[in-house]
Amino acid sequence: MSVGEEVRTEQPGEQKSLGTSAARNLATTTKSAPQMQEISSRWLLRTLPWVDIQGGTYRVNRRLSYTVGDGRITFVKTGDRVRVIPAELGELPALRGFEDPDVLDELAQRCTQREYEAGQVIASFGSQTDEVFLLAHGRVEKIGTGPYGDDAVLGVLADGAYFGDQALLDTEGIWEYTARAATACTVLKLPRRDLEQIAERSDALREHLERLRAIPEQRANRYGEKEIDLSAGHVGEAVLPGTFVDYEAAPREYELSVAQTVLRIHSRVADLYNQPMNQTEHQLRLTVEALKERQEHELINNREFGLLNNCEYDQRLQPHDGAPSPDDMDELLSRRRGSKLFLAHPKAIAAFGRELNKRGLVPESIDVAGNRIPTWRGVPIYPCNKIPVTEARTTSIICMRTGEDDQGVIGLRQSGIPDEIEPSLSVRFMGISEQAIISYLVTTYYSAAVLVPDALGVLENVEVGRWR
Repeated sequence: MSVGEEVRTEQPGEQKSLGTSAARNLATTTKSAPQMQEISSRWLLRTLPWVDIQGGTYRVNRRLSYTVGDGRITFVKTGDRVRVIPAELGELPALRGFEDPDVLDELAQRCTQREYEAGQVIASFGSQTDEVFLLAHGRVEKIGTGPYGDDAVLGVLADGAYFGDQALLDTEGIWEYTARAATACTVLKLPRRDLEQIAERSDALREHLERLRAIPEQRANRYGEKEIDLSAGHVGEAVLPGTFVDYEAAPREYELSVAQTVLRIHSRVADLYNQPMNQTEHQLRLTVEALKERQEHELINNREFGLLNNCEYDQRLQPHDGAPSPDDMDELLSRRRGSKLFLAHPKAIAAFGRELNKRGLVPESIDVAGNRIPTWRGVPIYPCNKIPVTEARTTSIICMRTGEDDQGVIGLRQSGIPDEIEPSLSVRFMGISEQAIISYLVTTYYSAAVLVPDALGVLENVEVGRWR
């Protein structure tokens, strides 16, 4: 360096090359297709056997059943006072189908409230049944005698359940188990003598009860279906019984439900901004994904055909200790033959995993379409975030048998509809408005049917927030 030559030093933070923001103006950016966080695995849609129907309706024919009543009771709470809604008394077997509002209102007023502490006996084995209990809040254990003389829990009842209902029809019945409060319980009691007093003044109620008392005279199997007379083990020329299989006179029909939306795209966007990605194609793709998410949600939660609402109450179980234990899952499995799958919220699966860890158990897993799915007793447990989790951090676990051949749960759809892009899913061009907006009607039709009651079971009120 010569004498007098100036030395230039670099200043901190000084830009030394072309910036990326300026360079992007002259470069083509590599980009992803539009992403959507709402997309889930949708295992229910993938595992449910789909049956194509015509006419939009599917009728489930069953054998005639004499089973009456098997519902859940709803209550109204005002402060510490609990009342049963009069119409809800129609869920009791003895009052199923009885609709006189004045009589039901008087019966509701005759119900008396009683509080029980945890561990207190509500009804004792062997005592006479002379009143029905309506469980407004809490958990009640049905205690029986085990094979070795010790106490065994036969079942657990929760909010909305009832027990002792046979007292309203059978004057000589006795308690076949002990009902014990597992937690603090609020119970309403309806004595049989009050029902009889009202029946003396109400011809309609008296005739209704007499008609129900005649039902046990009909021979029925343990599922309540009309018995088929058979003869077995006979020798010689014995006279064989004659029989026939009776059907339900008014079988249930499932109509296809619908999810629809109108997708709107401005023609300028479709014309000018279609490279390198087709805007219309991606708009339709994301709209279809949203419709499928809603479809799965409806299959789980819809009041008419959703799995949670269509499970029979005798197929609903309560966990023995709140958290989903292996014992609870075993009992859920034992209620049906050929169970094909469990559906559970991811939080419920995690809670079940914690219970397994406590016992030192490691569940097996299987590979399904490249995904490792946990199993219990060989039955896969699929995650389903459409099963709700309440504010009290409780949820449900669904277990079901699937397929028409196995008298299980099936999905319903109608293929071959106009402008179909997938079975039972169509995209129809609706025209272009005066504002140059292109409209497409996106529609999907679906439903679900439970062919026989024991095809579907639910473990309710599963705690997912317990960590110890």
